[in-house]
Amino acid sequence: MIPWSPLHGGLLGGIVRKIREGAGTSRSTGGRAAEALERDHERIEQWEAFCAELGEDPAVVALAWLLAQPGVTAAIIGPSSTGQLDTTLRALDLTLDTATLDRIDAIFPGPGGGAPEAYAW
Repeated sequence: MIPWSPLHGGLLGGIVRKIREGAGTSRSTGGRAAEALERDHERIEQWEAFCAELGEDPAVVALAWLLAQPGVTAAIIGPSSTGQLDTTLRALDLTLDTATLDRIDAIFPGPGGGAPEAYAW
């Protein structure tokens, strides 16, 4: 499986911090992303706080989590700069332990059932 838009339009890439710093992008502060941010604001804040505890960029942790899932072979990313590409490449070298994976799953519980089927159908 090759997931598309693994950072959910920027929501998992540190958007709350960027908005506070005045650096939010129109892509992640408008349309469906804005609706998701409003609906999931508390979880997004928990996510960013957890990534800060890990000392890692939220985008890197999100991609490392995704790549740790059974059946995921790659992710379709869309960096808009070489800096973003360089940052996200770190996900290839980041190994998340079981406790970290469990904590992420607690912040964002899936729909139930086995992956990837529960997410795909």
